Amino acid sequence: MILVTGGLGMIGAHTARALADLGHEVVVTANRRTEVPSFLAGRVTVESLDVTDRDAFLALADHHDISDIVHLAGSIPDKDPVSFFRTDTAGLLNALDAARTWGVRRFAVASSLGVYIGRTETRWHEELALPTAELPHLIIAFKKAVEPLTTHGLQGSGVQPVVLRIGTIWGPLVDPESPFFPIPSYINAVLRGEEPRPLHADDGFDCCYAPDAGRAIALLMTAETLRHDTYNVSSGRPATNREFADTLQSIAPCLRPGLLPGRQAGPGDDPYLDTTRLTRDTGFAPAFEVATAVADYVAWRAGNPR
Repeated sequence: MILVTGGLGMIGAHTARALADLGHEVVVTANRRTEVPSFLAGRVTVESLDVTDRDAFLALADHHDISDIVHLAGSIPDKDPVSFFRTDTAGLLNALDAARTWGVRRFAVASSLGVYIGRTETRWHEELALPTAELPHLIIAFKKAVEPLTTHGLQGSGVQPVVLRIGTIWGPLVDPESPFFPIPSYINAVLRGEEPRPLHADDGFDCCYAPDAGRAIALLMTAETLRHDTYNVSSGRPATNREFADTLQSIAPCLRPGLLPGRQAGPGDDPYLDTTRLTRDTGFAPAFEVATAVADYVAWRAGNPR
């Protein structure tokens, strides 16, 4: 059985679904969010757990034979950065403790494409040295610290660490007004018949539809062997605001998504995650292009609040 902490969040839920699709038993933990999405109903075991409670975390093994862990649980920072770091570090250390105690095969943990901030290359791949740079958000700072904490924490344990440098993920269960990525709020404004905040047509960005991200993580957890401890998880190609706007226009010709010409920052290219390593070791290829992702998301939102 594979444990997915934070398994009712967007990335966790799609990871759990992909693991179930591959025929694996899955147990997910939930704390603040308790509503089970329709695509997981009856397919996974849900355990209520505050991952900062070490004893409760370790007690999961009293009820489940857990072979692998995907640690995706996390909190949202408030005004106190120390409180945020304390909470998420406690959750990570408890998950690492459980991995070592239970002797699981693999332990995957969420990092972020933000760890590459400061690199000047357009194509971000795992062999790039991570720069010392000012980071724009507490979550990215924590994710950058997660990587050495995980690899050193599992050293000598026999548990293989899998650091997931996750790209910009969107899709079913995403926050419709996400402050981290403009496309969800843009699409949702258009669907409400409102004028969205104009975006620059040629601005590009790394993005990946959530079902694809979940499947990529599932393949990393179930591959017979992995040659590396760190993998980029995304679509492997940049997208532009123009692609999203054109797709919305084709779905609903009466809609008028607003776009500004060119790029906000002037001529140039935008960085994205290279997924060659992921594809080579797992065979992953995204199932969704921008057009099919937008169509799927619009259909999902017709019957779901987020």
